[in-house]
Amino acid sequence: MVIVMGPQATGEDVEAIVAIVQAAGVEAFVSRGVQRTIIGLVGDVEQLDAPNLRSMPGVADVMRISTPYKLVSRDNHPERSTVRVGGVPIGPGTVTLIAGPCAVETPEQTLEAARMAKAAGATLLRGGAFKPRTSPYAFQGLGEAGLRILAEVREETGLPIVTEVVDAHDVELVASYADMLQVGTRNAQNFALLQAVGQAGRPVMLKRGMSATIEEWLMAAEYIAQRGNLDIVLCERGIRTFETATRNTLDVSAVPVAQRLSHLPVIVDPSHSGGRRDLVLPLTRAAVAVGADGVIIDVHPNPAQALCDGPQALVDGDLEELAHLLRTLPPVLGRALVGDVLTV
Repeated sequence: MVIVMGPQATGEDVEAIVAIVQAAGVEAFVSRGVQRTIIGLVGDVEQLDAPNLRSMPGVADVMRISTPYKLVSRDNHPERSTVRVGGVPIGPGTVTLIAGPCAVETPEQTLEAARMAKAAGATLLRGGAFKPRTSPYAFQGLGEAGLRILAEVREETGLPIVTEVVDAHDVELVASYADMLQVGTRNAQNFALLQAVGQAGRPVMLKRGMSATIEEWLMAAEYIAQRGNLDIVLCERGIRTFETATRNTLDVSAVPVAQRLSHLPVIVDPSHSGGRRDLVLPLTRAAVAVGADGVIIDVHPNPAQALCDGPQALVDGDLEELAHLLRTLPPVLGRALVGDVLTV
C-alpha cells in the first residue's frame, strides 16, 4: 500500500500518518520528491482502514500497488517525473547533456574538459573522483582531492557536479561536494550503498547493472526510494551479452520500457556502452530518437593521455558535431536541449 500526500501536506500531517501506521504494526517509509511526498507501507496492511487514512489531513490518495517496485512505479505516479540537479531539469520534454572527464586527473585537465563540455551544451558536469575498476592496478581516482577539484571547477564554470560514490562509508563525504550522486553498474545491487544514498539528501543517478534485468534495475531504484529519496534518474549504459565488437551492448529498448513501467527519468550512457569514440555520436542519436531524457558523455582534452577510458572520450571536432546533433534532433521530436531551454 502507498499513501500519497498532497502538495500542501505539512510535516505534521506526514508524522500523524506514520504514527497511525506504526501503531498498527506496519512499517512506514517516507519518500520525498520534488513534486510530492509518498509513504510506502510494508507489513500486514489489511488491518489498516484505507477510507479513514484517505480522509486524514494532507492525504491525496491511498493506493494498493501490485508491482514489487511500488514507489518508482507508474501505477503509483502516472505522470513522468522531472528531477532537478542544482536547478537543471532531467525529465520529459527535454534532453539534458551531462558531460566531462570519466576520471578527474588534474585541476587543469578537469577545467578544460568542463569548458569543452559546456561549449557543447552540457548543463551538468560528470567527473569521477572514486573509480571502481576491473583491475586493482588501474587508476582508482584521486578520492577527496578529486572532489575538491570538481568543486573548484563548479565554481569556475557554474556546472553542477555528478560524481560516483562506491562505498556506503563515503556517501556523506561525496554528498558534501556533489550535486548528484552516481551509483555505477558494479554497485547497482549493492543494497547497503543504495540505502545510504537514499538517505543522503541528493539526487541519484542509478546505472543499470551490467547483467541486470529491467525489473532488477527498478528494484534497485526502489531501495533508494524506500529510504526517502524519489529524485532518481535511471541510466542505461549497456549490458553484457555474447557480443564482443563493442564494450557493452546498448539496450535502446530499455529506455521506453523503463519509462512505461516507472515515472523516473531515463538517460543513456553512449560512451561506456560503445566504448569507442566513433560509436558515441551514433548511439547518442539512437538514444535521443528512442526518447531518452538525456545522455552522459565522456570528454577529455587529450584522450591519448587519459588515465581512464581515453578511447571513448570525445574531443573538439566530435563535440562540435555533438552540439549540432543535440540542438537539431530533439526539436524534430518535440523536445529541446535543456541548455537552450534555460537560456530562453
